[in-house]
Amino acid sequence: MIPATFDYVRPASVDDAVQALADGGEDAKVLAGGQSLMPLLRLRLAYPDALIDLGRLDALREIRDEGGSLFIGAMATHHQVLRDPLVREHVPLIVQATETVADPAVRHRGTFGGSLAHADPAGDLPAVALALDAVFLVRSSRGEREIPASEFFVDWMTSAMEPDELLVGVRVPKLGAGWGVHYEKFHRTAQAWAIVAVACAVHRDGDGVEEARVALTNMGPAPVRASAVETAVRGGSASEDAFRTAAAQAAAGTEPPTDLHGSSEYRAHLATVLTARALAAAAG
Repeated sequence: MIPATFDYVRPASVDDAVQALADGGEDAKVLAGGQSLMPLLRLRLAYPDALIDLGRLDALREIRDEGGSLFIGAMATHHQVLRDPLVREHVPLIVQATETVADPAVRHRGTFGGSLAHADPAGDLPAVALALDAVFLVRSSRGEREIPASEFFVDWMTSAMEPDELLVGVRVPKLGAGWGVHYEKFHRTAQAWAIVAVACAVHRDGDGVEEARVALTNMGPAPVRASAVETAVRGGSASEDAFRTAAAQAAAGTEPPTDLHGSSEYRAHLATVLTARALAAAAG
């Protein structure tokens, strides 16, 4: 199918991109890696008045150490994130999840920020950002602001960004000593989209669990923290029995969809099983 007609803009700087987004109005779209947007354009599921191509903005590809956190530029590709030594050392949960994104061809073109801004509940990185308490930096003609991951994902493919705001990067707190992480994903062999997945980080204190963070992929219109599981695990033993007991509450408060890949009941069961596995793996 042929895409609908649109104006094409390729800004040379971040300021130019912000201005182009403001000029484009509510129906403007940003093109980062294009791995999610291009199919929507081709099928006319999206028909923007203006398309703003960020391909020249190398300033948004930077990954840097900011002391207690890492800054990952919105235009950093998945491949770049996977190979970056800072990411591998300080936030390995991002590496584990990114390794499961689509295939090598998509990972070479698709971007870290584009995947997050797309806000697909079946995407892998939104739940990871939620579990890591990441902060999103967005810019508009009014200035720059920060949006916590807990407030960023609003609904199905809907974020808290305003139409004229551009995601410039994500600040991710480092995980220090004592933390273990794991991304557990269940998907069809022929597709990389998660039917259900679990992003988990566990901080052990000897034989016990001092803190746990658990976020679920594709268990509702937006990624969700499994707060009941986190509470049940905190202060308990780091044993498989304890994890299975806590994981029984994984689906509490969620709204898993029913589609051709499985019913809501099936997804609730998967969430329980995968959460127990993720906790055990993260706890070592």
